[in-house]
Amino acid sequence: MSRPSFLALRGVRFGFAGQPPVVQDLDLELAPGEIHCLVGRSGCGKTTLLKLAAGLLPPDAGSVTIRGAPPHDRRAVGFVFQQPTLLDWLSVRDNALLPVSLQHRPTDADRQAADALLAQLGLAPYGARFPRQLSGGQQSRVALARALLLQPPLLLLDEPFAALDAITREDLQRDLLRLCRAQGITALFVTHDINEAVFLGDRVSVLAAGRLVRQLTVPADAARDTPAFGACCAALREALGRDEAIA
Repeated sequence: MSRPSFLALRGVRFGFAGQPPVVQDLDLELAPGEIHCLVGRSGCGKTTLLKLAAGLLPPDAGSVTIRGAPPHDRRAVGFVFQQPTLLDWLSVRDNALLPVSLQHRPTDADRQAADALLAQLGLAPYGARFPRQLSGGQQSRVALARALLLQPPLLLLDEPFAALDAITREDLQRDLLRLCRAQGITALFVTHDINEAVFLGDRVSVLAAGRLVRQLTVPADAARDTPAFGACCAALREALGRDEAIA
């Protein structure tokens, strides 16, 4: 890569006690501001890799660094999970403010920042509502706002849109791209959906049996419904089809 690494995993290996390694001899580097998507079959180690990148799991071997240092500062990493994991007893605004509330009592400036971010995600009228009063897509937007509120330089996303209908999913993909580009965020996005990976990613890596087996750079002109987009999707499907042989 021509630009310096922002997130770097070098020679990383991890396994649970008494089990075969989940991640093996893995090297992955993300440039500043890059959106990198990770695809692979269930059980191939994608979520474990995200946890290693976040510093939630220590590698058995190798190193994980963010801007050249181990990922000890939790404020530098935003995490969006498969489920929104909102707190039912808090309003939409207070759910978005949760990362701030864990550090100090929210100020007027904090509340204004949360309201502005919710507005950017189309949730301006819903700040006083509770999660049970929202659709699944709206809940996912709140979870994204919560992860972005502290403007983390690194955003890790674990299939956050998997349970949504196709139209809502595409809307959220566009929102995510827009906000990441506007804030200069580096993102590692895990998904099972090949089309989603090609739409979102500057690069896409295929993970199989804990190893990276293919990496693809997505052309800038690979918009949906173009030959370049279709070619990228076909290349990823071919790589995923070789998983059993790799394992």
